[in-house]
Amino acid sequence: MAADVSELVRVLKAMDHAVRLLREEDTHLHEVLGSQRGEDMSAGSPQQTLIGIGELRNGALESAERIALAIGYATAGLDKAAKAIKWARRKPITLPSGTERMARPLGERTVRALETVRDASAFFDGDIAAEIDVCLAAPGATYPPQDWSLGLRPRLIPASDG
Repeated sequence: MAADVSELVRVLKAMDHAVRLLREEDTHLHEVLGSQRGEDMSAGSPQQTLIGIGELRNGALESAERIALAIGYATAGLDKAAKAIKWARRKPITLPSGTERMARPLGERTVRALETVRDASAFFDGDIAAEIDVCLAAPGATYPPQDWSLGLRPRLIPASDG
């Protein structure tokens, strides 16, 4: 697989910009909401909003790091370049899904970061652009589901019979 380093660099710059915006938003939200953290873990609560922005930031950062690694391998002409590029094209984890935890309206920096990623979305596997559009259009936070507060969380480990 021949690497188009210029495409990788273009997407890395976009992701780096998104990371910077999300770091700024994370700092801002911690300043505004940090003192409001408490027992409320419902969708859109201060606690969930802070978790959500952290997930967005971390997802964008991990994606940028994978792209940077792919650039390094491709530039050096190493055999690992093809595998690194394939890995870099994977949709960022928790981006845009971190917004599902966040109160609305989303902050301007969050919106701009998501729009920046959407503009570079053709690089990634899957339809991240559509996912971003859905998250930006959502009228409110949706995660965690309201019934979780009633103790109706899904079981990750099956109950034993004995």
